[in-house]
Amino acid sequence: MRRPFVLVAFALGFAAISPAGARAQAQAPWMRPAEPLAAPVPFEVGELLEYKVKLGILNAGEGSLEVAAIESVRGTPAYRAVMRIDGGVLFARVRDVFQTWFDTRTLTSLRFIQDQNEVGSKRYRHYEMFPERGVWERRDDEEVGDLPTSLPLDDISFVYFIRTLPLEVGDVYTFNRYFKDTGNPVVIRVLRKEEKEVPAGIFKTIVVQPIIRTRGLFGQGGRAELYFSDDERRALVYMRSSIPIVGSLTLHLTNPPAWQPQPGDTTGVTPP
Repeated sequence: MRRPFVLVAFALGFAAISPAGARAQAQAPWMRPAEPLAAPVPFEVGELLEYKVKLGILNAGEGSLEVAAIESVRGTPAYRAVMRIDGGVLFARVRDVFQTWFDTRTLTSLRFIQDQNEVGSKRYRHYEMFPERGVWERRDDEEVGDLPTSLPLDDISFVYFIRTLPLEVGDVYTFNRYFKDTGNPVVIRVLRKEEKEVPAGIFKTIVVQPIIRTRGLFGQGGRAELYFSDDERRALVYMRSSIPIVGSLTLHLTNPPAWQPQPGDTTGVTPP
């Protein structure tokens, strides 16, 4: 069975960065920690990105990507980020909610929940990651497995991790941080810079192609591309990929990011 819709189905590892290992340690000037011991990041609690969803050429619904809160997971402060997709046309319906909890200090995943209902297929998975023990467990089942890394990431926390990278055109990153070893290695290609118009305005973007060793959205046949704002925030402005039956799925940012003065302005100005 093909894996149902997932925005990002892989994760990464600093130890395998190539060729931009040195640059990956650099921090954008506007990155700031959310709490005293948190890692500097280009996002913050309360960030909400909203999208128009298209299946093929048809408007199909709405989606969002939100940093909802900082919560405690087994005593560790963790960002809780939520991605929602709700839309459909004719027989093709997508209703997905993904939640990730990742450590504010190391940006590693501690919990991941998938609740998916799309194109006639339902899928629910609740994963708990234990980096200190080197294992993951499924709470909705008896499945367990070994973590291939002490710094695991899941499908959604990857989006936030990639926003911390330099992303220079021509770079190719190779990582081994997906929490299930079958998804590794992950290859990230930084393809080009492109000006992209979406309902929220016109953005300078940098286009990234992720490739994961699964049959999911970012598998080798998915031809997925992620358009991040070409500024310190690296907000996800647009995404496109192939999915079964329908052919293509795209997300189009609809709400102007809080750091942009007005809709339609080209990004690239450092926020005050």
